Amino acid sequence: MQPQIKIFDSTLRDGAQAEGISFSVRDKLEIVRLLDDLGVHYIEAGNPASNPKELEFFRQAAGLRLHSAKLCAFGSTRRKGIAAKEDGNCGALLAAGTPAVAVFGKSSLLHVHEILRTTPHENLRMIEDTCRFFAARGKEVIFDAEHFFDGYALDEAYAVETLRAAARGGASCLALCDTNGGAFPWKIAEAVRALRAQLRDVPAELGIHTHDDGGMAVASACAAVQAGATQVQGTFLGFGERVGNANLSAIIPNLQLKLGFACLHKDQLRALTQTALQIASVANVSLHKNMPFVGASAFAHKAGMHADGVIKNAGSFEHIDPAQVGNRRRFLMSEVAGKAAVLPRVQKIFPGFDEANIAQIVTALKAKEFEGYSFEGADASFDLLIRKSLGDMPTFFGLVNYKVLDELPYDRKSATATVKLLVDEKLKIAAAEGEGPVNALDTALREALNDFYPALRNVQLLDYKVRIMESTVGTSTKVRVLITSGDSRCQWTTVGVSHDMIEASWEALADSIVYFLLREQAGDEID
Repeated sequence: MQPQIKIFDSTLRDGAQAEGISFSVRDKLEIVRLLDDLGVHYIEAGNPASNPKELEFFRQAAGLRLHSAKLCAFGSTRRKGIAAKEDGNCGALLAAGTPAVAVFGKSSLLHVHEILRTTPHENLRMIEDTCRFFAARGKEVIFDAEHFFDGYALDEAYAVETLRAAARGGASCLALCDTNGGAFPWKIAEAVRALRAQLRDVPAELGIHTHDDGGMAVASACAAVQAGATQVQGTFLGFGERVGNANLSAIIPNLQLKLGFACLHKDQLRALTQTALQIASVANVSLHKNMPFVGASAFAHKAGMHADGVIKNAGSFEHIDPAQVGNRRRFLMSEVAGKAAVLPRVQKIFPGFDEANIAQIVTALKAKEFEGYSFEGADASFDLLIRKSLGDMPTFFGLVNYKVLDELPYDRKSATATVKLLVDEKLKIAAAEGEGPVNALDTALREALNDFYPALRNVQLLDYKVRIMESTVGTSTKVRVLITSGDSRCQWTTVGVSHDMIEASWEALADSIVYFLLREQAGDEID
């Protein structure tokens, strides 16, 4: 392994600035726990001067016992013309009680003149005084050189002098920020190499902080590390302002598995995918299936040739072993999938399954796809198809009937649904209102089953998609419904097809619950 790279996670600060992301105090405390368990070195938790919620978080966080990470509060340099000890923002940052603080200051003369509207000399004093204020009080100081690469291109000497000012003040890390996200990776690498030579007399380490406006944040961070940066800042799922920050769930395995840098312990790296799922759940977003390393499609193979190649030699179509990051290989079930791809899926459910009998599963798969089903994005429904084909499907509940009513004018609860089921030979009837007929049906179904299967209370419907199968047929066409469900551990997708959208939705909803109950019964985690 090459030198240790310190991972600085800003999910709770920079990530919270993303559109649609809002963390409660409880959410933030849970994410701190997840990141600490993963083994990151710093958790930037927010700006205590920004709002009362942040103050409450830091009050509660003071009682946390972290094993790997240092909590870090974030704030700006002092205001122009006053001492740091008189600045309210600096006081709030100090009162947060964190062992480390991240102080951002301007490294671009454009921002000094037009945003701060002060002199270059006063900006340097602001940086140095603020860093010295915190260092003198025992804080580890990380200086975020905001807009550094823009400033470096505008006036190299002044940008470098802002770093020296922070180091004179006691900053232990100088983080170079591509705040606008517009720098190219090779330009960042050139600057880092040059700075290492220019700052040989400075004891502070160099860090890198990139944004993804040009789609190059991960590449830029990796290039900076190869050039000599030893701290990487980012957010765990790439959350961030505008199009997002550098995605640590991609940077960490790239650095560690591809480039040989030490970021996390090997056992912690295997928790990467599970941590991604849990953080996405806390943030109330779906983990995008195409996300590198941790997404559901990261190691998914559809074409028969690809599947056959991976079975013979995994390295033929996979850049790493998915188990290294806690993910798994998937063979997407479709009409182009060969027997070689279907067999591992069947043997996962029935380990002793005879290869000679695989034809009946392939035949059932192709017959369903001819009817309009698509299993490449609905692994859970394919597992149920396997069980049904082989006569190994337990009955958790049986539908007697359902009734769904919608009404106009539309109101928030415009639909009602009544569901009548047989569960353990007992008749159960439940009714519910919903924001549309499918929501009402889903709510009624859960209401009917919750007393029998309490674990269902942890399951959420995460995504709902409807596709028209043949647009030329008009309103009599079939529809395909895909439903993704999940809990804090995992996600799974089921499919339903019918000329009636409600019936297709019912099929996907019921299969989703049956699949969950099957895995609960077996004591398995859903994958």
